[in-house]
Amino acid sequence: MEVKDRHRAAGEAHGKLILTGEHAVVYGKPAIAIPFPLRVKAIVTENAGEISIASSIYTGRLEGMPDKMLGIVRCINRCLELCNQAKEGIHIELESELPMGRGLGSSAAAATAIVRAVFNFFQKPLSQEGLYSLVEIAEKYTHGNPSGIDMRTVANDEAIFYQKSQGVSSLAAAKPFYIVVADSGEIGDTKIAVEHVKELRQQRPDVINQIIDEIEVIAWKAREAILTGDSALLGSLLLRNHENLKKLEVSNAMLDHLVDTAMRAGALGAKLTGGGLGGCIIALTKDMTDAGIVGEALLKGGAKRVWYFSTDSQWLTKR
Repeated sequence: MEVKDRHRAAGEAHGKLILTGEHAVVYGKPAIAIPFPLRVKAIVTENAGEISIASSIYTGRLEGMPDKMLGIVRCINRCLELCNQAKEGIHIELESELPMGRGLGSSAAAATAIVRAVFNFFQKPLSQEGLYSLVEIAEKYTHGNPSGIDMRTVANDEAIFYQKSQGVSSLAAAKPFYIVVADSGEIGDTKIAVEHVKELRQQRPDVINQIIDEIEVIAWKAREAILTGDSALLGSLLLRNHENLKKLEVSNAMLDHLVDTAMRAGALGAKLTGGGLGGCIIALTKDMTDAGIVGEALLKGGAKRVWYFSTDSQWLTKR
């Protein structure tokens, strides 16, 4: 598809990893998330005629996008309305390093990159809250009842402590932490996982509310572990969080296997990250050497791919 490169602008966002608080955050409890250094870039160029888009999963007219991407269509249309622009005359190219359906924030990152690119193209100011309100259009369509943590993490360059009623606060770690991310190869579905927990809560409110309260306690303790640089404590809390997510029935055999594999290889702690029912696990290690050892064990244990990094660096090792 021809794109006239007379005028060009870009927007970017990174992925996210939830350290603690998945699912409980939907019910107003706190959660902690950190940037994941895989990026999504959107490029907007001038192009005659209808709006077009090119991505790894769809290329063509914006209005012809598949149903699962209608949230992006609505988000883009709202961006154009706020920029006082006709719904025509641009081409959007989306380049993503993030695998979809893995709990890494790919949908929020894509929407964030697109919104930033559109506003940059039309040279319009965009506040952080304005960005969130636009990305939320896409996120609601994708996830049904999003907590808001994904879009806030992919748009921030620091670890965040997030609670719906209190908003976002930055977490400045006392020292770097070393994180391994392993892809199970199974596509997760956050929307289905959230609905499942909701149904469980309706069926067994006392039991599920107690689990959600326990996850809240973990999040507060994890916050202190990060602020004080206590890797051993944080690791034990990640594992404890995973056990509670198992009780919420959002883990599965492969995720549990990868968590066990990481622990046997010397991880300080491990858990699923994101909505669950597939996707990725994260493991905490004492240094980058151990991260490599745990990463190799996870690959041998069936992970499809592994990344590891230090939280004080954008450098990411992929295996």
